[in-house]
Amino acid sequence: MKNFTAKTRIATVVGGLAVLGAATTGALAADAATPAAAQAAPKGLVQTTHMAIAAAQKAARAALNAAERAGRKVSVAVVDRDGNTIVTLRGDGAGPQSYSSAGEKAFTAVSWNAKTSELTGRLQQNPALKDIKGTLFRAGVVPVNANNAPIAAVGVAGAPPGAQDETFAQAGADALGK
Repeated sequence: MKNFTAKTRIATVVGGLAVLGAATTGALAADAATPAAAQAAPKGLVQTTHMAIAAAQKAARAALNAAERAGRKVSVAVVDRDGNTIVTLRGDGAGPQSYSSAGEKAFTAVSWNAKTSELTGRLQQNPALKDIKGTLFRAGVVPVNANNAPIAAVGVAGAPPGAQDETFAQAGADALGK
């Protein structure tokens, strides 16, 4: 066996590490490219889907634009699957109450995965639902689903009646498919 110089041994080790690193990087890249549904969650964890801020901004802007075209002054809130606000836009001239109302409506819709206009029927059957902190059972929200589960909701407030708010919220949700 040959005696290698220190430089040769170092070059051999570095070369070997580079090959190992490239193989590991390739495996990680392949794993990252695997669809989330195909990757198994580590034991004890649940994988969820959340809306990206860019998508939330797109939905909010589309809802606000629809309201502005109709001459309505509204606020729009997009919340994630946990009811946390991703983005809120308060339109020029929107009433002060519309900002919080849009968020509360969106929280309500994502919590029950239903349009708030549909939830008013549930409220009639169980009036105590209105006592849940942070909820508002008024029409004007459309939930956003992925894989048959709620991931977000687009809420609009400020354009009475609530059916009109809901039309604008639907425009926001529809923009996500474009």
